[in-house]
Amino acid sequence: MTEREIRQVLNLTGVMPSRQLGQNFLTDASIARGIVDHLDLQPDDTVVEVGPGTGALTNHVVGRVKKVILVEFDSRLAAALREKFSGRTDVEVVHQDAVEFDLRRLFADRPVKFLGNLPYASGGAIMKNFLSVPHPFERAVIMLQKEVIDRLSAVPGHSDYGLLSLRVQSAWHVETVMEVPPEVFYPIPQVDSSVAVLLPRADLPAFDRRLFDELLRRGFGQRRKQLHKLLPDCDDWAALVAKLGMPATMRAEELNLEQWLTITHHFDDHPLKEIPQKGSEVFDVVDEDDQVVGRSTRAEIHASGTLHRAVHIFVFNKRRDLLLQLRSRWKDNHPGVWDSSAAGHLDAGEHYHSCAVRELQEELGIEKEALIEIGKIRPCKATGWEFVTLYAAQYQGALRFPCSEIDAVQWFPLPVIEDWLKNRPDDFATGFIECWKLFQQTSR
Repeated sequence: MTEREIRQVLNLTGVMPSRQLGQNFLTDASIARGIVDHLDLQPDDTVVEVGPGTGALTNHVVGRVKKVILVEFDSRLAAALREKFSGRTDVEVVHQDAVEFDLRRLFADRPVKFLGNLPYASGGAIMKNFLSVPHPFERAVIMLQKEVIDRLSAVPGHSDYGLLSLRVQSAWHVETVMEVPPEVFYPIPQVDSSVAVLLPRADLPAFDRRLFDELLRRGFGQRRKQLHKLLPDCDDWAALVAKLGMPATMRAEELNLEQWLTITHHFDDHPLKEIPQKGSEVFDVVDEDDQVVGRSTRAEIHASGTLHRAVHIFVFNKRRDLLLQLRSRWKDNHPGVWDSSAAGHLDAGEHYHSCAVRELQEELGIEKEALIEIGKIRPCKATGWEFVTLYAAQYQGALRFPCSEIDAVQWFPLPVIEDWLKNRPDDFATGFIECWKLFQQTSR
Protein backbone atom coordinates (compact mmCIF):
# COMPACT_ATOMS: atom_id res chain seq x y z
CA MET A 1 0.00 0.00 0.00
CA THR A 2 1.19 3.52 -0.78
CA GLU A 3 1.24 6.34 1.75
CA ARG A 4 -1.73 7.93 -0.04
CA GLU A 5 -3.77 4.73 0.28
CA ILE A 6 -2.84 4.35 3.93
CA ARG A 7 -3.84 7.95 4.68
CA GLN A 8 -7.20 7.28 3.02
CA VAL A 9 -7.82 4.22 5.19
CA LEU A 10 -6.81 6.07 8.34
CA ASN A 11 -9.07 9.03 7.46
CA LEU A 12 -12.03 6.75 6.78
CA THR A 13 -11.54 4.90 10.07
CA GLY A 14 -10.78 8.03 12.08
CA VAL A 15 -7.41 6.71 13.20
CA MET A 16 -4.73 9.20 14.18
CA PRO A 17 -1.46 7.20 14.33
CA SER A 18 -0.45 6.77 17.96
CA ARG A 19 3.19 6.89 18.99
CA GLN A 20 2.23 5.24 22.28
CA LEU A 21 0.78 2.25 20.38
CA GLY A 22 3.72 2.18 17.98
CA GLN A 23 1.49 2.76 14.94
CA ASN A 24 3.91 3.25 12.04
CA PHE A 25 2.48 1.95 8.77
CA LEU A 26 4.68 0.48 6.02
CA THR A 27 4.20 2.31 2.72
CA ASP A 28 6.60 0.49 0.38
CA ALA A 29 4.94 -2.44 -1.44
CA SER A 30 8.21 -3.96 -2.63
CA ILE A 31 9.60 -4.05 0.91
CA ALA A 32 6.33 -5.52 2.18
CA ARG A 33 6.49 -8.23 -0.47
CA GLY A 34 10.12 -8.95 0.43
CA ILE A 35 9.25 -9.33 4.11
CA VAL A 36 6.43 -11.76 3.35
CA ASP A 37 8.63 -13.77 0.98
CA HIS A 38 10.81 -14.71 3.95
CA LEU A 39 7.85 -16.68 5.36
CA ASP A 40 8.32 -19.25 2.59
CA LEU A 41 4.55 -19.57 2.24
CA GLN A 42 2.98 -22.91 1.34
CA PRO A 43 -0.68 -23.62 0.39
CA ASP A 44 -1.37 -25.58 3.60
CA ASP A 45 0.02 -22.90 5.95
CA THR A 46 -1.88 -20.94 8.54
CA VAL A 47 -0.34 -17.48 9.02
CA VAL A 48 -0.87 -15.47 12.20
CA GLU A 49 -0.12 -11.79 11.67
CA VAL A 50 0.14 -9.50 14.67
CA GLY A 51 -0.40 -5.79 14.12
CA PRO A 52 -1.68 -5.92 10.51
CA GLY A 53 -2.77 -2.25 10.67
CA THR A 54 -4.05 -1.31 7.24
CA GLY A 55 -2.95 -4.62 5.69
CA ALA A 56 0.33 -3.69 3.98
CA LEU A 57 1.83 -7.13 4.69
CA THR A 58 -1.51 -8.95 4.72
CA ASN A 59 -2.14 -8.12 1.06
CA HIS A 60 0.83 -10.31 0.10
CA VAL A 61 -0.34 -13.27 2.23
CA VAL A 62 -4.07 -13.60 1.58
CA GLY A 63 -4.89 -16.07 -1.17
CA ARG A 64 -1.55 -17.87 -0.92
CA VAL A 65 -2.22 -19.95 2.21
CA LYS A 66 -4.98 -22.02 3.82
CA LYS A 67 -5.86 -19.50 6.51
CA VAL A 68 -4.84 -16.05 7.77
CA ILE A 69 -5.50 -14.90 11.35
CA LEU A 70 -5.08 -11.15 11.89
CA VAL A 71 -4.65 -9.97 15.48
CA GLU A 72 -5.25 -6.20 15.68
CA PHE A 73 -5.38 -4.13 18.87
CA ASP A 74 -7.08 -1.02 17.38
CA SER A 75 -10.84 -1.63 17.13
CA ARG A 76 -11.23 0.77 14.20
CA LEU A 77 -8.51 -0.90 12.16
CA ALA A 78 -9.89 -4.33 13.05
CA ALA A 79 -13.31 -3.27 11.77
CA ALA A 80 -11.76 -1.95 8.55
CA LEU A 81 -9.92 -5.24 8.02
CA ARG A 82 -13.14 -7.22 8.56
CA GLU A 83 -14.85 -5.10 5.93
CA LYS A 84 -11.92 -5.39 3.54
CA PHE A 85 -11.86 -9.20 3.73
CA SER A 86 -15.57 -9.74 4.36
CA GLY A 87 -15.95 -11.88 1.23
CA ARG A 88 -13.24 -14.34 2.24
CA THR A 89 -13.65 -17.42 4.45
CA ASP A 90 -9.89 -17.86 4.79
CA VAL A 91 -9.33 -14.65 6.77
CA GLU A 92 -10.17 -14.24 10.46
CA VAL A 93 -9.81 -10.87 12.17
CA VAL A 94 -9.33 -10.91 15.94
CA HIS A 95 -9.69 -7.61 17.80
CA GLN A 96 -7.47 -8.23 20.83
CA ASP A 97 -4.26 -7.21 22.54
CA ALA A 98 -1.74 -9.68 21.12
CA VAL A 99 -0.16 -10.03 24.57
CA GLU A 100 -3.40 -11.71 25.72
CA PHE A 101 -4.03 -13.85 22.63
CA ASP A 102 -4.51 -17.54 23.49
CA LEU A 103 -2.38 -19.39 20.97
CA ARG A 104 -3.26 -22.89 22.21
CA ARG A 105 -5.96 -23.25 19.56
CA LEU A 106 -3.34 -22.73 16.85
CA PHE A 107 -1.83 -26.19 17.39
CA ALA A 108 -4.81 -27.66 15.54
CA ASP A 109 -4.09 -25.40 12.54
CA ARG A 110 -0.47 -26.41 11.95
CA PRO A 111 1.63 -25.83 9.98
CA VAL A 112 1.53 -22.30 11.41
CA LYS A 113 3.81 -19.36 10.69
CA PHE A 114 4.10 -16.05 12.53
CA LEU A 115 4.31 -12.61 10.92
CA GLY A 116 4.58 -9.36 12.79
CA ASN A 117 5.39 -5.71 12.22
CA LEU A 118 5.54 -5.43 15.99
CA PRO A 119 4.89 -2.20 17.87
CA TYR A 120 8.06 -0.94 19.47
CA ALA A 121 6.46 -0.41 22.87
CA SER A 122 5.12 -3.96 23.33
CA GLY A 123 7.17 -6.05 20.91
CA GLY A 124 8.98 -7.90 23.67
CA ALA A 125 5.78 -8.87 25.48
CA ILE A 126 4.19 -10.03 22.22
CA MET A 127 7.21 -12.18 21.41
CA LYS A 128 7.11 -13.71 24.89
CA ASN A 129 3.45 -14.67 24.43
CA PHE A 130 3.74 -16.11 20.93
CA LEU A 131 7.29 -17.42 20.61
CA SER A 132 8.09 -18.94 24.01
CA VAL A 133 8.35 -22.74 24.22
CA PRO A 134 5.99 -24.52 23.70
CA HIS A 135 4.59 -22.85 20.59
CA PRO A 136 2.99 -24.11 17.34
CA PHE A 137 5.14 -22.15 14.87
CA GLU A 138 7.58 -23.60 12.37
CA ARG A 139 8.79 -20.20 11.17
CA ALA A 140 8.51 -16.57 12.28
CA VAL A 141 9.28 -13.30 10.50
CA ILE A 142 9.32 -10.22 12.70
CA MET A 143 10.07 -6.53 12.16
CA LEU A 144 11.16 -4.41 15.11
CA GLN A 145 13.46 -1.51 15.79
CA LYS A 146 16.96 -2.37 14.64
CA GLU A 147 18.49 -2.23 18.11
CA VAL A 148 16.13 -4.97 19.36
CA ILE A 149 16.75 -7.24 16.37
CA ASP A 150 20.49 -6.72 16.94
CA ARG A 151 20.04 -7.89 20.53
CA LEU A 152 18.17 -11.02 19.43
CA SER A 153 21.06 -12.21 17.24
CA ALA A 154 23.99 -10.84 19.28
CA VAL A 155 26.91 -13.03 20.37
CA PRO A 156 29.39 -12.77 23.28
CA GLY A 157 31.68 -9.80 22.95
CA HIS A 158 29.03 -7.64 21.30
CA SER A 159 27.58 -4.74 23.27
CA ASP A 160 24.02 -5.88 22.43
CA TYR A 161 24.55 -9.38 23.86
CA GLY A 162 22.61 -10.20 26.99
CA LEU A 163 19.64 -11.85 28.64
CA LEU A 164 17.26 -11.34 25.69
CA SER A 165 19.80 -12.77 23.25
CA LEU A 166 20.16 -16.02 25.18
CA ARG A 167 16.45 -16.40 25.94
CA VAL A 168 15.54 -16.16 22.26
CA GLN A 169 18.51 -18.11 20.92
CA SER A 170 17.77 -21.01 23.28
CA ALA A 171 14.54 -21.57 21.32
CA TRP A 172 15.20 -20.10 17.87
CA HIS A 173 17.86 -19.70 15.21
CA VAL A 174 17.84 -15.96 14.48
CA GLU A 175 18.95 -14.39 11.19
CA THR A 176 18.67 -10.70 10.32
CA VAL A 177 17.57 -10.54 6.68
CA MET A 178 16.60 -6.92 5.99
CA GLU A 179 17.13 -3.40 7.26
CA VAL A 180 14.22 -1.03 6.74
CA PRO A 181 14.77 2.77 6.74
CA PRO A 182 12.38 5.14 8.56
CA GLU A 183 11.34 6.84 5.31
CA VAL A 184 9.16 3.92 4.18
CA PHE A 185 6.78 4.30 7.14
CA TYR A 186 3.94 6.70 7.84
CA PRO A 187 4.40 8.49 10.12
CA ILE A 188 8.18 8.35 9.96
CA PRO A 189 9.64 6.77 13.14
CA GLN A 190 12.77 8.10 14.78
CA VAL A 191 14.61 4.77 14.57
CA ASP A 192 15.67 2.29 11.90
CA SER A 193 13.93 -1.09 11.70
CA SER A 194 15.17 -4.57 10.88
CA VAL A 195 13.55 -7.83 9.85
CA ALA A 196 14.60 -11.19 11.28
CA VAL A 197 13.70 -14.77 10.39
CA LEU A 198 13.35 -17.16 13.33
CA LEU A 199 13.49 -20.95 12.96
CA PRO A 200 12.83 -23.35 15.88
CA ARG A 201 15.92 -25.05 17.28
CA ALA A 202 16.28 -28.82 17.36
CA ASP A 203 20.05 -28.93 17.74
CA LEU A 204 20.51 -28.39 21.48
CA PRO A 205 20.86 -30.95 24.28
CA ALA A 206 17.99 -31.40 26.72
CA PHE A 207 17.94 -28.70 29.40
CA ASP A 208 15.65 -27.38 32.11
CA ARG A 209 14.28 -24.12 30.66
CA ARG A 210 12.99 -22.86 34.00
CA LEU A 211 16.40 -23.35 35.64
CA PHE A 212 18.17 -21.90 32.58
CA ASP A 213 16.14 -18.70 32.85
CA GLU A 214 16.67 -18.47 36.61
CA LEU A 215 20.45 -18.75 36.20
CA LEU A 216 20.45 -16.17 33.39
CA ARG A 217 18.57 -13.69 35.57
CA ARG A 218 21.10 -14.22 38.35
CA GLY A 219 24.06 -13.87 36.02
CA PHE A 220 22.87 -10.77 34.18
CA GLY A 221 21.26 -9.12 37.20
CA GLN A 222 24.59 -7.45 37.93
CA ARG A 223 26.45 -8.13 34.71
CA ARG A 224 29.73 -6.50 35.73
CA LYS A 225 30.13 -8.83 38.72
CA GLN A 226 32.03 -12.10 38.45
CA LEU A 227 29.68 -14.99 37.80
CA HIS A 228 30.64 -17.13 40.78
CA LYS A 229 29.37 -14.37 43.09
CA LEU A 230 25.92 -14.44 41.48
CA LEU A 231 25.17 -18.12 40.88
CA PRO A 232 24.06 -20.57 43.62
CA ASP A 233 26.72 -22.02 45.91
CA CYS A 234 28.80 -24.62 44.12
CA ASP A 235 31.24 -26.97 45.87
CA ASP A 236 32.92 -28.02 42.62
CA TRP A 237 33.25 -24.59 40.99
CA ALA A 238 36.78 -25.36 39.82
CA ALA A 239 35.56 -28.42 37.90
CA LEU A 240 32.78 -26.37 36.25
CA VAL A 241 35.26 -23.63 35.30
CA ALA A 242 37.52 -26.24 33.71
CA LYS A 243 34.58 -27.73 31.79
CA LEU A 244 33.67 -24.30 30.45
CA GLY A 245 37.24 -23.50 29.45
CA MET A 246 36.95 -20.05 30.98
CA PRO A 247 38.83 -18.16 33.71
CA ALA A 248 37.38 -18.28 37.22
CA THR A 249 36.77 -14.52 36.98
CA MET A 250 34.36 -14.89 34.04
CA ARG A 251 31.24 -12.75 33.75
CA ALA A 252 27.83 -13.62 32.34
CA GLU A 253 28.27 -11.67 29.12
CA GLU A 254 31.42 -13.62 28.21
CA LEU A 255 29.68 -17.00 27.93
CA ASN A 256 27.96 -18.33 24.82
CA LEU A 257 24.73 -20.33 24.70
CA GLU A 258 26.43 -23.73 24.86
CA GLN A 259 28.38 -22.68 27.95
CA TRP A 260 25.22 -21.46 29.64
CA LEU A 261 23.60 -24.81 28.89
CA THR A 262 26.59 -26.53 30.50
CA ILE A 263 26.07 -24.39 33.61
CA THR A 264 22.35 -25.23 33.62
CA HIS A 265 23.08 -28.95 33.41
CA HIS A 266 25.60 -28.63 36.23
CA PHE A 267 23.06 -27.03 38.61
CA ASP A 268 20.18 -29.31 37.57
CA ASP A 269 19.69 -31.68 40.52
CA HIS A 270 16.79 -33.67 39.07
CA PRO A 271 17.63 -37.39 39.45
CA LEU A 272 16.37 -38.18 35.93
CA LYS A 273 18.15 -35.37 34.08
CA GLU A 274 20.59 -37.64 32.24
CA ILE A 275 18.75 -40.52 30.55
CA PRO A 276 15.13 -40.59 29.31
CA GLN A 277 14.93 -44.38 29.75
CA LYS A 278 17.11 -47.39 30.58
CA GLY A 279 17.02 -50.49 28.42
CA SER A 280 18.05 -52.56 31.44
CA GLU A 281 14.90 -51.76 33.48
CA VAL A 282 13.06 -54.97 34.41
CA PHE A 283 9.29 -55.26 33.83
CA ASP A 284 6.75 -58.00 34.40
CA VAL A 285 5.74 -60.00 31.31
CA VAL A 286 2.01 -60.84 31.31
CA ASP A 287 -0.40 -63.06 29.39
CA GLU A 288 -3.69 -62.23 27.64
CA ASP A 289 -5.42 -62.14 31.06
CA ASP A 290 -2.89 -59.67 32.50
CA GLN A 291 -1.37 -62.36 34.70
CA VAL A 292 2.38 -62.27 35.34
CA VAL A 293 4.20 -65.06 33.51
CA GLY A 294 7.77 -63.82 33.72
CA ARG A 295 10.14 -60.89 33.68
CA SER A 296 12.26 -59.21 31.03
CA THR A 297 14.17 -56.02 30.34
CA ARG A 298 12.67 -52.96 28.75
CA ALA A 299 14.83 -53.34 25.66
CA GLU A 300 13.86 -57.01 25.18
CA ILE A 301 10.15 -56.36 25.70
CA HIS A 302 10.02 -53.49 23.22
CA ALA A 303 12.03 -55.43 20.66
CA SER A 304 9.80 -58.52 20.85
CA GLY A 305 6.38 -56.91 21.37
CA THR A 306 5.81 -58.94 24.54
CA LEU A 307 2.73 -58.03 26.60
CA HIS A 308 3.48 -55.89 29.65
CA ARG A 309 1.89 -53.18 31.84
CA ALA A 310 1.74 -49.37 31.95
CA VAL A 311 -0.22 -46.47 33.37
CA HIS A 312 -1.32 -43.12 31.97
CA ILE A 313 -2.48 -40.22 34.12
CA PHE A 314 -4.63 -37.28 32.97
CA VAL A 315 -4.02 -34.26 35.22
CA PHE A 316 -6.69 -31.53 35.19
CA ASN A 317 -6.67 -28.03 36.66
CA LYS A 318 -9.68 -26.24 38.19
CA ARG A 319 -10.77 -24.98 34.76
CA ARG A 320 -10.89 -28.58 33.54
CA ASP A 321 -7.94 -28.03 31.22
CA LEU A 322 -5.86 -31.14 30.60
CA LEU A 323 -2.09 -31.06 31.05
CA LEU A 324 -0.18 -32.53 28.11
CA GLN A 325 3.54 -33.20 27.93
CA LEU A 326 5.73 -32.79 24.85
CA ARG A 327 7.92 -35.88 24.81
CA SER A 328 11.66 -35.39 24.61
CA ARG A 329 13.45 -35.94 21.30
CA TRP A 330 15.59 -38.49 23.18
CA LYS A 331 12.75 -40.91 24.00
CA ASP A 332 13.00 -44.35 22.38
CA ASN A 333 9.28 -44.42 21.49
CA HIS A 334 7.23 -41.53 20.06
CA PRO A 335 9.93 -38.84 20.42
CA GLY A 336 8.90 -35.22 19.98
CA VAL A 337 5.11 -35.69 20.11
CA TRP A 338 2.43 -34.81 22.68
CA ASP A 339 1.34 -37.33 25.27
CA SER A 340 -0.66 -37.80 28.48
CA SER A 341 0.21 -35.68 31.51
CA ALA A 342 2.32 -38.56 32.82
CA ALA A 343 2.79 -42.19 31.82
CA GLY A 344 5.14 -45.07 32.45
CA HIS A 345 5.74 -48.78 32.77
CA LEU A 346 5.13 -50.81 35.91
CA ASP A 347 8.35 -52.08 37.42
CA ALA A 348 8.55 -55.79 38.18
CA GLY A 349 6.25 -56.57 41.11
CA GLU A 350 4.65 -53.11 41.10
CA HIS A 351 0.89 -52.46 41.16
CA TYR A 352 -0.91 -50.08 38.77
CA HIS A 353 -1.90 -47.51 41.41
CA SER A 354 1.53 -47.33 43.05
CA CYS A 355 3.11 -46.93 39.60
CA ALA A 356 0.77 -44.02 38.79
CA VAL A 357 1.67 -42.31 42.06
CA ARG A 358 5.38 -42.80 41.33
CA GLU A 359 5.15 -41.56 37.73
CA LEU A 360 3.33 -38.39 38.82
CA GLN A 361 6.11 -37.62 41.26
CA GLU A 362 8.99 -38.49 38.92
CA GLU A 363 7.65 -36.85 35.76
CA LEU A 364 5.81 -33.79 37.13
CA GLY A 365 6.88 -33.38 40.76
CA ILE A 366 3.29 -33.98 41.93
CA GLU A 367 2.90 -35.71 45.30
CA LYS A 368 -0.61 -37.15 45.15
CA GLU A 369 -2.08 -40.43 46.38
CA ALA A 370 -5.76 -39.75 45.60
CA LEU A 371 -6.20 -40.83 41.98
CA ILE A 372 -9.41 -41.76 40.16
CA GLU A 373 -9.27 -44.84 37.97
CA ILE A 374 -10.96 -44.06 34.64
CA GLY A 375 -10.63 -47.51 33.09
CA LYS A 376 -8.39 -50.07 31.41
CA ILE A 377 -7.23 -50.61 27.84
CA ARG A 378 -6.25 -53.97 26.45
CA PRO A 379 -2.88 -54.31 24.71
CA CYS A 380 -2.71 -53.42 21.04
CA LYS A 381 -0.21 -51.99 18.59
CA ALA A 382 -1.23 -48.41 19.52
CA THR A 383 -0.39 -48.96 23.21
CA GLY A 384 2.89 -50.73 22.41
CA TRP A 385 1.32 -54.04 23.52
CA GLU A 386 0.72 -52.71 27.00
CA PHE A 387 -2.19 -53.28 29.36
CA VAL A 388 -2.89 -49.66 30.31
CA THR A 389 -4.78 -48.38 33.33
CA LEU A 390 -5.83 -44.74 32.95
CA TYR A 391 -6.09 -42.51 36.04
CA ALA A 392 -7.22 -38.92 36.58
CA ALA A 393 -6.03 -36.33 39.12
CA GLN A 394 -6.62 -32.66 39.81
CA TYR A 395 -3.69 -30.36 40.47
CA GLN A 396 -3.07 -26.62 40.47
CA GLY A 397 0.46 -26.12 41.78
CA ALA A 398 3.97 -25.82 40.38
CA LEU A 399 5.37 -28.50 38.09
CA ARG A 400 8.89 -29.84 37.78
CA PHE A 401 9.82 -32.36 35.11
CA PRO A 402 13.02 -34.07 33.92
CA CYS A 403 14.35 -32.41 30.77
CA SER A 404 15.63 -35.74 29.42
CA GLU A 405 12.05 -37.07 29.25
CA ILE A 406 9.91 -33.99 28.68
CA ASP A 407 10.59 -30.96 26.50
CA ALA A 408 7.63 -28.92 27.73
CA VAL A 409 4.19 -29.13 29.33
CA GLN A 410 1.05 -27.13 28.59
CA TRP A 411 -2.55 -26.98 29.85
CA PHE A 412 -5.07 -27.33 27.01
CA PRO A 413 -8.87 -26.91 26.99
CA LEU A 414 -10.60 -30.17 26.08
CA PRO A 415 -12.31 -28.77 22.92
CA VAL A 416 -8.89 -27.63 21.65
CA ILE A 417 -7.47 -31.13 22.10
CA GLU A 418 -10.48 -32.65 20.36
CA ASP A 419 -10.07 -30.41 17.29
CA TRP A 420 -6.32 -30.92 17.31
CA LEU A 421 -6.66 -34.70 17.34
CA LYS A 422 -9.09 -34.59 14.41
CA ASN A 423 -6.81 -32.37 12.33
CA ARG A 424 -3.38 -33.68 13.27
CA PRO A 425 -3.42 -37.11 14.99
CA ASP A 426 0.26 -37.63 14.16
CA ASP A 427 1.12 -34.87 16.65
CA PHE A 428 0.27 -37.31 19.47
CA ALA A 429 1.61 -40.56 20.89
CA THR A 430 -0.65 -43.40 19.83
CA GLY A 431 -1.04 -44.55 23.43
CA PHE A 432 -2.46 -41.14 24.36
CA ILE A 433 -4.99 -41.40 21.53
CA GLU A 434 -6.27 -44.69 22.95
CA CYS A 435 -6.50 -43.12 26.42
CA TRP A 436 -8.36 -40.12 24.99
CA LYS A 437 -10.92 -42.45 23.37
CA LEU A 438 -11.48 -44.19 26.71
CA PHE A 439 -11.78 -40.84 28.50
CA GLN A 440 -14.35 -39.61 25.96
CA GLN A 441 -16.38 -42.80 26.33
CA THR A 442 -16.48 -42.60 30.13
CA SER A 443 -17.26 -38.85 30.14
CA ARG A 444 -20.49 -39.12 28.17
